[in-house]
Amino acid sequence: MTDRTTSGTDLPGRGRELASLAALHAEQADRESQLPPVMVEQIVAAGFARHFVPTRWNGRAGSVTDLFHAVSAVAEGCTSAAWSASVIASAGRMGAFLPLEGQQDLWAKGADTLVVGALMPRGDATPVPGGWRVSGSWSYASVVDFSDWALVCALVTVDGRQVPWFFALPREDYTVTATWASTGMRGTGSNSLAVEDAFVPEHRGFTRQNMIAGHGVGSDAPCHTAPLRLVSGLLFGAPAVGAARTALRAFAELSAPVAPDNPAPRAALARAAVAVNGAGLLMERAARVADAPRCDPADLARNPADCAYAVEQLLDAVERLTRAAGSAALSDGSALERIWRDLHSLSSHVALRFDPAAVAYGARLLELSGGPDAR
Repeated sequence: MTDRTTSGTDLPGRGRELASLAALHAEQADRESQLPPVMVEQIVAAGFARHFVPTRWNGRAGSVTDLFHAVSAVAEGCTSAAWSASVIASAGRMGAFLPLEGQQDLWAKGADTLVVGALMPRGDATPVPGGWRVSGSWSYASVVDFSDWALVCALVTVDGRQVPWFFALPREDYTVTATWASTGMRGTGSNSLAVEDAFVPEHRGFTRQNMIAGHGVGSDAPCHTAPLRLVSGLLFGAPAVGAARTALRAFAELSAPVAPDNPAPRAALARAAVAVNGAGLLMERAARVADAPRCDPADLARNPADCAYAVEQLLDAVERLTRAAGSAALSDGSALERIWRDLHSLSSHVALRFDPAAVAYGARLLELSGGPDAR
């Protein structure tokens, strides 16, 4: 294995620069349920698509910490733009689990190829000579309208049982249907893609278990060897941090006329700021853990719980601010109103639900303390 994490790039700085453009287009994206093309172009130009691509294909094999800071920075302008940047980067990471010949196909036109992922096993793959025939339909594929390739999850029957595999398909092998109609995160354009009996060569498939375990092919960079549980909460939760920071500023602007004579807005803002800062620190720690060359088994349980809890705290903080701001916060065009909707939608993602993560983490804590699970 040859790849190591590269240095000399400043994705967080590019993210901060991109935040202004994201803010400029946030209302349009929310209204049209799609990022404007210039926003997607600038996300790619900033380096998000190539951030996790192996260096052998001129990617950065970058750190989770850099991505966390960059995504949270973009989210200060637009939550949907930040989510899109994160999922574009994470799909690039997924490509590193393909066999090398498949990786070569995927990045034949360069490391800035825009790849999207369809993560749930909603298709079927039938083995045929030289590969598979794949069919299925996948909803909630963010930024799919702008994609060059897609990695879709389908079920393969192995020894009488169904096993989820991922398959890489070029844009001509799938169609996109506008099905995205959500209360929040509207600008992600998370539409549906469909595949009908597409032939996928053998070298363009890999088992989902390899991705979960972090068995990158041809790379020993931490971003390709970290188990999925260490990174998934960060990839989906990072936009909430930046969005909540903007919510603090939006509340301050709404409350400034009355704050000098009313202690309630000051107290509400301070409480929310402490919660937002704490959640950001918790997720930053999780990012450093994901970047470590070795994984402490306890962190496999802790990282998902920390990230889910942090997003809970961010949602609660924005909820309290919205209530404290009153009717003005819920008017059309209000940044606070849009963030309130966005965080309710974002926090519903399966990777950010606290209770399932808490059960696993609680079991691990009992084991470490010599509790019932240790016997």
